[in-house]
Amino acid sequence: MRVLVTGGAGFLGSHLADRLIAEGHEVIVLDNLLTGRLKNLEGALSTGACEFIKGDVTQFISIDGPLDFVLHFASPASPVDYLIHSIHTLKVGALGTHNALGLAKVKGAGFLLASTSEVYGDPLIHPQPEDYWGNVNPIGPRGVYDEAKRYAEAITTAYHRVHDLKARIVRIFNTYGPRMRMNDGRVVPNFILQALRNEPLTVYGDGSQTRSFCYVDDLVEGIYRLMQAEHFEPVNLGNPLEMTILEFAERVLLATGSHEKIVRKELPVDDPKVRQPDIGKAKRLLGWEPVVDLDEGLAKTIGYFRGEIEL
Repeated sequence: MRVLVTGGAGFLGSHLADRLIAEGHEVIVLDNLLTGRLKNLEGALSTGACEFIKGDVTQFISIDGPLDFVLHFASPASPVDYLIHSIHTLKVGALGTHNALGLAKVKGAGFLLASTSEVYGDPLIHPQPEDYWGNVNPIGPRGVYDEAKRYAEAITTAYHRVHDLKARIVRIFNTYGPRMRMNDGRVVPNFILQALRNEPLTVYGDGSQTRSFCYVDDLVEGIYRLMQAEHFEPVNLGNPLEMTILEFAERVLLATGSHEKIVRKELPVDDPKVRQPDIGKAKRLLGWEPVVDLDEGLAKTIGYFRGEIEL
């Protein structure tokens, strides 16, 4: 296939580009490099099967030649990024998704939207199944990302219903691994870098809020399977192994060999108290579930960040 990956120079998009190339496909990456990095694409570009186009999905998208699939992964994804780039985040979710869908329609291509567990907001149902509508504050600081993705899901579904576009939606839960940015602001790079730099680990609130962590290779496998499935409603992908942030901090300290203390700061506004995917649909539909355990995934991610610090 000839596949366009918007946001393909980012953490997830670049891993997905690698997987597509490994499967024999040709990849075009469209990215404005707001949060992505060309360094993430070094391997993909060296194969000769990947083309990079610097561009913004909020502007009209034109790609020469045929396309078989559009994977829409463009968007700031961490609180640090979408609080700084709040309006652009909303524009990517609205205008960017509209443009990507329009391109897929013109090319007769399949489509996959990278949505997020954040559509569930601060959930009142636990774990979160795909038929849960969520508990989102539309005017809170996180609303720019949450509502952008909820709108993206709505317009993607409308294109499927109105234009019969074969559009898939993946709701991605916390994913980690190599190529995360050091200043990303999310818990995995924060904890690992603080531990490697012999700094106290910063836990917000009392640390009792829960998360689940999926290694990037597992997530990419699930996405690749969803691309091939004839299913056009949202599918959760993530690791259902839930733990508190305090427990995760202890695991990072152990994995890095750090003996630093844990310090607490005020909990951010609208920070979800729980987060755990119900992956029953992914198991039934895709035969998918995570296989990389946390210790293995952390070891690979810590190794990557050690190298980044030494550069």
